[in-house]
Amino acid sequence: MTGEPTVFVVDDDPSVLRAIGRLLRMEFAVEAFDSPSTFLEALRPDAPGCILLDLALPGVSGLELQERLVASGCMQPVVFLSGQGSVRTSVQAMRAGALDFIEKPWENDTLLNTVRRALERDREMRTRRSASDSIARRVASLTPRESEVFRHVIAGRLNKQIAARLGTAEKTIKVHRARVMHKMSVRSVAELTRVAEIVGIRPEP
Repeated sequence: MTGEPTVFVVDDDPSVLRAIGRLLRMEFAVEAFDSPSTFLEALRPDAPGCILLDLALPGVSGLELQERLVASGCMQPVVFLSGQGSVRTSVQAMRAGALDFIEKPWENDTLLNTVRRALERDREMRTRRSASDSIARRVASLTPRESEVFRHVIAGRLNKQIAARLGTAEKTIKVHRARVMHKMSVRSVAELTRVAEIVGIRPEP
């Protein structure tokens, strides 16, 4: 899903939602929610953006909501807001993947800069995922034999070495190798090795 990045704000304090909304809407698209349930109902895991999440929410804590977001496949960066933050809770939040932890009352410049950083992180992650998905589709187009040759090539073996291992003619390996390079849209073994690393393909031992 593509579109304008959105800052999703979840806080049960109406005054906080109004203040954050006024500040952020000067630069960003904002959607505000006063409870975890309304936010989860409207959640769009694939939507570009980031989440400003109050730590002390009614019914479900901010940390618990963060766990649910991760479990749902939501990859949007999370920034916690709290008036009762502590070192322990901030460490928990960061370990669970939160981008930052800001205590109330916040400095406007700090909040704006953190949101900018969160949206940039989201953009970078989506770019990497898009590249990874594209490579995975190309890998899926390989035949079983081409996949074997792929793994031998990134292991640094020559055509004649691969042919000996697979029990076939060197000229056959040369054809398979050319097809692998074409399907993977690369021109060198170094490029092929880089794309293999992105999708976790290991060299043939």
